[in-house]
Amino acid sequence: MSINFTTQTPLKFNNRLKTKAWIKQIISLYGKKCGDISYIFTDDESVLKVNRQFLNHDTYTDIITFDYVQDDVISGDIYISAQRVKENAKEFNVTFDNELHRVIIHGVLHLLGFKDHSPEEDKQMRQKENEALEIFYR
Repeated sequence: MSINFTTQTPLKFNNRLKTKAWIKQIISLYGKKCGDISYIFTDDESVLKVNRQFLNHDTYTDIITFDYVQDDVISGDIYISAQRVKENAKEFNVTFDNELHRVIIHGVLHLLGFKDHSPEEDKQMRQKENEALEIFYR
C-alpha cells in the first residue's frame, strides 16, 4: 500500500520520505495497517469547493479527510489547503513545516477514529497530534 503526495499549488514540502515513514509508524502504533492514503495539497478555493460539494459546508478549512478505512487498514483521501497551513503557522507562531506536519497527522488521526467536534474531543486530538509530532521531531 502507498502514501502519495500530490501538489496542485506551489508548496515547498521537505522530508517527504521521512514523513511517509512517520505516518506508517503512527498508524502502526495504533495497531492498524497502512493502506492507500492520498494527500492533495491545494489552495483555499479548491478546499472550499470540496467542502461545499461533498460536505455541504460553506467555510474555509485547512483539511478535509475522506475516510475509506476497512477493518484495520487505514485508507483515505486528505485535502490540505497550503494557504490555510501558512496562515495558521503565522497565527500559532510555528514554522510552516511544523504546522504542515500537524495537519498531515491530523488527517491520519481522523482515519484512526479520533474526532474533534466537542471540546473534549478537540483536546484529545491536540494531545495525539503533539505526541505524534514529538516522534517526528526526535
